[in-house]
Amino acid sequence: MLIDQRKQLVHQFGLNWLKDDAMVITNVADDASFRRYFRLQSQGKSWIVMDAPPDKENCTTFIEITQRLRDAGLHAPEILQADLNNGLLLLEDLGDTQFKPLINPETADDCFQPLFAVLGEFAKRVNTIDLPQYSSRLLQAELDLFPDWYLAQHKHQPFSLTEQLDWEQLCNTLIQSARAQQQVFVHRDFHSCNLLKTTNNNPGIIDYQDAVIGPLSYDLVSLLWDRYITWPRERITGWCEQFRQQLELDISAEEWQRQCDFMSLQRNLKIVGIFARLHYRDHKSGYLELIPRFIDYCLDILQRYPEFETVLTALNSRRKSDC
Repeated sequence: MLIDQRKQLVHQFGLNWLKDDAMVITNVADDASFRRYFRLQSQGKSWIVMDAPPDKENCTTFIEITQRLRDAGLHAPEILQADLNNGLLLLEDLGDTQFKPLINPETADDCFQPLFAVLGEFAKRVNTIDLPQYSSRLLQAELDLFPDWYLAQHKHQPFSLTEQLDWEQLCNTLIQSARAQQQVFVHRDFHSCNLLKTTNNNPGIIDYQDAVIGPLSYDLVSLLWDRYITWPRERITGWCEQFRQQLELDISAEEWQRQCDFMSLQRNLKIVGIFARLHYRDHKSGYLELIPRFIDYCLDILQRYPEFETVLTALNSRRKSDC
């Protein structure tokens, strides 16, 4: 009933804008939050309505970050109309051509060029004044999702006391690495489904409302340790080095790769925890089946660094009968 009421609000919002009783409204996408997206079509033109219930989501933050990106010359959707009381925004329609189906082993180098350029603009041009910090506390809270929701809730195998101490040491190492990096604008979900191939000012960027000031490597590893395709190690290290050279970073290739690896480990541990939480707490189906790829990512990084051997052993012991 509540969803039907929200759709009625979307319909009225569209009518107020278009003054067209013949407009067509279609569902575009739901996501892991409470937001939904609809396409309005009228007389050969189209727009997107973001439906963000005001008791669950913050449209003001989305509007403010949109302006930061557009001020930097990046292609966030233009906001044409806002009803903040009802949590509705009318947006420029960036189309449906996600980078996800465009990226494959033959096309990846070409596809990543404009995406790396955007990451460079994040670091150099996007205004970060008064953005929230990707603090040590936030990084730790994200890591906590893994033992709380994946190990304890999903696997029913929480850490032992000794394993917990090893885990805390791992967390401290990952957080110190993240905080030691150059701190820049961080999208926080920079992957192929949130990047759209557009005719003008490619790519279009969406789903950035949780942006923070954080580690330079974060959005890069979000892109490379992908949800849908697992890249060979040599390609990942090649792209990390390409990005280091592109930004002329004053850091060795070895240390930069270490920072990228540690950042990917933090993010992928978090993702495993989030996917388990989406299933058990939020009753959203389809996320558990995505977990094994991210567990593999975590194990791959852990086995590359001897200091993480004890955590690797603990996770390997829980690997059997995974989802």
